[in-house]
Amino acid sequence: MRGYGFVAVGGPEQQAWIEVDEPTAGPGELLVAVRAAGVNPGDWKVRDGSYGISGPAVLGREVAGAVLEVGAGVTGFGVGDEVFGGCPDMQGGWAPRARVTAGFAAQRPTAVSPEDASALPVAAGTAWDALEQLDLAAGSTLLVNGGGGGVGIPMIQLAAARGLRVVTTASPGKHAMLSGFGATPVAYGDGVVDRLREVAPDGVDGVFDLVGGDALRTVAPLLTDPSKLISVADYGLSTELGGQQIVRDRSTAVLERLVGLVADGTLDPHVTDVRPIDEVETALALVESGHATGKVIVTVG
Repeated sequence: MRGYGFVAVGGPEQQAWIEVDEPTAGPGELLVAVRAAGVNPGDWKVRDGSYGISGPAVLGREVAGAVLEVGAGVTGFGVGDEVFGGCPDMQGGWAPRARVTAGFAAQRPTAVSPEDASALPVAAGTAWDALEQLDLAAGSTLLVNGGGGGVGIPMIQLAAARGLRVVTTASPGKHAMLSGFGATPVAYGDGVVDRLREVAPDGVDGVFDLVGGDALRTVAPLLTDPSKLISVADYGLSTELGGQQIVRDRSTAVLERLVGLVADGTLDPHVTDVRPIDEVETALALVESGHATGKVIVTVG
């Protein structure tokens, strides 16, 4: 089988179409005929060695498609079911067929497209898990530091749906979009703390950080309780500042909640770029550049 991935740890020059053995569903897994697959920053981080995975390997960690085979011990799924979910070991999705972890898969309602469903496990799932962990009461103020990307956009919507007041830092070009999703945006850069204090004079009750580094260190003093900080961009600094490490749930229950919110119109996965699988190299380059707005998806078949 032909899939797109990488041949060795390194930069984009290590990416290639590769021939791999046909996958089969192992215990606790589904084999899926891929209809759509997400493209995430974590994909190029797999390639560059951040996760300790060596090539050659097919990239792609979230997919939607039809079940071809059900592995041993799996219940609740059958051949022909339209599903979406996460791939074992964060790889294998950019190919005609992929293994999916049954415990991190869910049925796809007909009201939700494969493209939208395939956008949920990584970005929206991360946002959901962080909100559960922060456990902020309705009426609290949440600062999303760097809210204009694939994780920040669902975080803003999910937080607003829980009755939180959301403030976010973002480039001015994204402010109108983020306002539409329910956030109060402020510009990055010099004076950001002053601008944040104008809209949150009493500070903030939680911080979800997607930037890290100096940008996180600058806004962290706005927190009334340092423990209500989660960064998915700078784990070391988050810990140093008294924050938490995110704990991912990666369960069917979470995916069912998320796809239900998409179906009822509460959550827009904000898929802004859909390309055929033949253009996956370009799609990954866009995500790696940091210039993607919303989710990038590739379609198969």
